[in-house]
Amino acid sequence: MKTYTKQKLTFDNFLEQCPEEGLYELVDGEIVEVRATRNHDDVADFTADSFKDEIKRLNLNYVVKNTAVFRTITANGIEQGRKPDVSVIDKDTWRSNRSAYSALEEPIQLAIEVTSTNWEDDYIDKLDEYQRLGITEYWIVDYLAIGLREYLGNPKVPAVFVFLLDAEGKYQRTQFRGSERIVSRTFPELTLTADQILTAYTVFL
Repeated sequence: MKTYTKQKLTFDNFLEQCPEEGLYELVDGEIVEVRATRNHDDVADFTADSFKDEIKRLNLNYVVKNTAVFRTITANGIEQGRKPDVSVIDKDTWRSNRSAYSALEEPIQLAIEVTSTNWEDDYIDKLDEYQRLGITEYWIVDYLAIGLREYLGNPKVPAVFVFLLDAEGKYQRTQFRGSERIVSRTFPELTLTADQILTAYTVFL
């Protein structure tokens, strides 16, 4: 992970100064490059492709992106620019300004983070920021089982965690492992199991 700036930037500064090549987030006022392993990308791509198939099958009003960046606010009031591994966005929202870059300030429908070495961001920071923004559904795909023991158990076991906003705007967590079918509010007819997602990278071996 490479840091490109030292001055504290706002979200608007980030959009103006972000390099055109590559993928980046705004973290604590700095532009940070987002990099991933091929295994990580395979897991994200498999999930995104499954969503696209479901959207096409049911003619749902969503688009699926891996480049969308949106503005979040931390508990301390700091602006962040987050880029989930998979974003499911209302099609009307996405197309409301066709000349705009892929930056949003309103909540998207579903965000997925596939864990990597900076797993604390997914389990702690992004979880809080996405809840504050009001993202209806948030998945953490921990195929490496490197996250919190509080979630993964001891010994740690790979799992998919689905967080859904309740009536009070708080996330409620459900864990899925093995052959358990993922239950999604956005895609209620989805037939994916936890294992299909968690082992997606092995298909390409």
